[in-house]
Amino acid sequence: MDLSNLKPAKGSVKRSKRLGRGQGSGRGGTSTRGHKGAKSRSGYSKKIGFEGGQMPLQRRIPKYGFQNINRKEYKSINIGVLQNLAENNKLDKIDIEVLINAGLVSKNAQVKILGKGTLEKKLEVHAHAFSKSAVAAIEAKNGTVVKL
Repeated sequence: MDLSNLKPAKGSVKRSKRLGRGQGSGRGGTSTRGHKGAKSRSGYSKKIGFEGGQMPLQRRIPKYGFQNINRKEYKSINIGVLQNLAENNKLDKIDIEVLINAGLVSKNAQVKILGKGTLEKKLEVHAHAFSKSAVAAIEAKNGTVVKL
């Protein structure tokens, strides 16, 4: 056996349809495209969302509401989660790097600490924003809140 004897497996290669090679081929004339219409023409490509001339769905449905361009999206984390993180890793300071390493936030996320859960440990917490209840809970345990 050598390279000159190599052939694909039987039945694995199909011959392509030869279109537009005269009436005797059985696929001449319209070349399997049918008669007239946009799909029979060369260069045809259907636009995304095109519904045959009917008003497309994305134009039928109304737009509504107000989109605030100055809105800040925060990833919220409760103090109960911070308590578990501090217990498991024996921490007394929680900042953004700790949260990223724990897989709780992505590196570009803005973090807001919320007050759900209980805190039993004195913690120094660094974040972009805090709720009033979170600040009260952290400071009740003589912890410190650092806004970034």
